[in-house]
Amino acid sequence: MPEHQGSILIIDDDPIVLDSLAALLREEGYDVETVSTFDATIKSVNRGKLDLVITDMNMPDTDGFELLRAVKARSADINVIIITGYGTIESAVEAIKMGAYDYLTKPIIDDEIRLVVQRAMQQRALLRECVTLRSQLDERFGLDSIVGHDYKMLRVFDLIEAVSASTVNVLIDGESGTGKSKIARAVHHRSDRRDKPFIEISCGAIPESLLESELFGHARGAFTGAVSDKKGKFAAAHEGTLFLDEIATASPGLQVKLLRVLQEREFEPVGSNKTLKVDVRVIMATNVDLEKEVEAGRFRQDLYYRVNVVTISLPNLSERIGDIPLLADCFLARYAAQAGKTFDGFSDEAMQSLQRYGWPGNVRELENAVERAVVLCRERTIAVNDLPPKVVEVANRVAEHDGDAVPMTLKDALADPEKRAIVAALSRHNWCRQETAAELDINRTTLYKKMRRYGLDRPAEGKTVGRAVSAGVAD
Repeated sequence: MPEHQGSILIIDDDPIVLDSLAALLREEGYDVETVSTFDATIKSVNRGKLDLVITDMNMPDTDGFELLRAVKARSADINVIIITGYGTIESAVEAIKMGAYDYLTKPIIDDEIRLVVQRAMQQRALLRECVTLRSQLDERFGLDSIVGHDYKMLRVFDLIEAVSASTVNVLIDGESGTGKSKIARAVHHRSDRRDKPFIEISCGAIPESLLESELFGHARGAFTGAVSDKKGKFAAAHEGTLFLDEIATASPGLQVKLLRVLQEREFEPVGSNKTLKVDVRVIMATNVDLEKEVEAGRFRQDLYYRVNVVTISLPNLSERIGDIPLLADCFLARYAAQAGKTFDGFSDEAMQSLQRYGWPGNVRELENAVERAVVLCRERTIAVNDLPPKVVEVANRVAEHDGDAVPMTLKDALADPEKRAIVAALSRHNWCRQETAAELDINRTTLYKKMRRYGLDRPAEGKTVGRAVSAGVAD
């Protein structure tokens, strides 16, 4: 017997047609149910297990159009094939407009119904695949996919929520590896443009001579090798989102064109006089301080203010140490599933090493470290030896340094630097308390109390303060 190919409901008031069509489709491997009334049809549809409905146009208690409306109202993704013995072009067109998959006339030819049913089932499978892919996109690019409970990341989440529904330009800044591309996709995915294109381009990865053509396209013959017209990224992202990474690397000439397209939403392809209009939301990212680039004359001030409507600043991983266990566990689950392995997690020593390391490569470096550990680990628990040697070495040095420190209160820890600062200020002002207090931005009474606390007396000529010397500070 053929394997199960899908579920079909056949509706006809003629028992002979009903039984013969059902027998034909069962032989093809379909799970077939037959009914002859409108009420029975609705009950079957409401059970929610159907892939396809085949119905006769003329029924005692209804017609094919009414039944089509009822089925589509309850489950819009079920395909419906209408069969009639008195077909007309007008009724066929009307049925297709109402959402019917196909419209067939009697007598039914076996090969014809087989082919139509097969195609309807294939379309149904594609729709299901689209739903699955959309669910995977939600999981991968939705806000829930961004891991973090540090207050700095919570602020990022709030900004994503706030700007997603608007069309304002967004600037994302942060060091390499902090997840700028992921944030840009999350903004797009939560916006009204989520069903439209998301186009990403790294300005620093494309030679300057080709970047303008990549962004705006070119006309045939615009330069050597331009053998045909080419649509650029702006045109490809029409009604969607364009993400420009490493925007600080754009040349002065390109910055002028970017400013125009951001202001006017129009541009000309390279080598063309034709002006194109686009509806594009632009998100830009940078790993350098654009404000300093403006001050240095390397980035246009007017473009900076145009792109810097809303800025989302991503913290370094070293600034959100509390998120490292969450991220590490997330990456472990992902790569363990890909490798077909099962892990209980990280050992305490391994997790401590992950949290002591500085992560100059940020989240991307942590992800790579966990992926490496998954590949190399032969046990159910990720141990220190499974981590990259550099991570372990740096973590051990940090641990040794921490172990040498003498436990003390915060007040005691701040006392020595405060004492040094007071002695240095007194020395600069020849121990004049009024001038010293003004420099330190405290009143004279507070300064006097601190001098008494630290035993600071004005030294004799040519001598140092005894207690100050013990702190390593000369007058």
